[in-house]
Amino acid sequence: MIIDAHAHIFPEVRGRIKDGITRSAGYGKIRVGTDQILRVLPPTAIETVHPPEVLIEHMDWVGVDKTVLLQGAFYGECNRYVAEAIHRWPDRFLGAAFLDPWSPGARHMFDNATGELGFRAVKLELSEAAGLSGVHPDLRLDDPDVAWLWEAMEQHNFLLTLDLGAIGSISYQTAAIRNIIDQHPHLRVVIAHLCQPSPAAEQDEVLWKAWKEQITLAQHPHVWLDTAALPAYLAEEGYPFPSARRYIQMAADLVGADKIMWGTDVPGLLTVATYRQLVDLGWAHTDFLSSEDQKKIMGLNAAEVYG
Repeated sequence: MIIDAHAHIFPEVRGRIKDGITRSAGYGKIRVGTDQILRVLPPTAIETVHPPEVLIEHMDWVGVDKTVLLQGAFYGECNRYVAEAIHRWPDRFLGAAFLDPWSPGARHMFDNATGELGFRAVKLELSEAAGLSGVHPDLRLDDPDVAWLWEAMEQHNFLLTLDLGAIGSISYQTAAIRNIIDQHPHLRVVIAHLCQPSPAAEQDEVLWKAWKEQITLAQHPHVWLDTAALPAYLAEEGYPFPSARRYIQMAADLVGADKIMWGTDVPGLLTVATYRQLVDLGWAHTDFLSSEDQKKIMGLNAAEVYG
């Protein structure tokens, strides 16, 4: 079984980040604010959308059995859209709800997502450039005002997926996460993007120490990591992005293969590699492991954690 533990669908881009609102601009591009244009998909995405039907075609084409649908402030909240896709294709999709715990009405949104819409996981996109830290610059994950969320998720055995942003940024709140899991030892947590390693961070002693400290959070029995978007952080290396293999091996040495899940972050990663290449890289970047451990990373771990 192959499970992509980190992907996105959206009917259109309609989010909000630090630099302003985000809107689809066509041919794989989006408009940010009033005058900034960014490419987020290949030009073949004529309307800059990524519906579930397109993702399923990619999955069928390369042999991916299931995909975990995540959300973020960059693409915009799509809770009902994602829930409908999971309901329509329950054998192909798992997923997490979008939530902004620092916004008015957050508790109502949480209750709706986990009640009517049936989500059992929540994703918080916290990165400074493309997530909630850009919208709420003073946010703290250990803020008492959001403690209700960790309590509710632990009580109901829901899964919390976190994008903690770039190493050294205001969202990279390793100590806060450690405090939360100390206070809520049964809260299940996934940290996305393998905590965002990069060649620049690797050359900085302070940043690299911070990366290792965040990776070791997964030594906790209820914390896992996904590998999504590693090629994007290594775009200057080019295919096959050899440093990704080294970073995964470092993480596996620290926390074990049972704590790592392969993910892609498509459709954004389709600007640096095809989906087939991303699947091939999943196997190639874990070839230092036994076949059984590779299978865990490529799907079995995600089946247990998200299933």
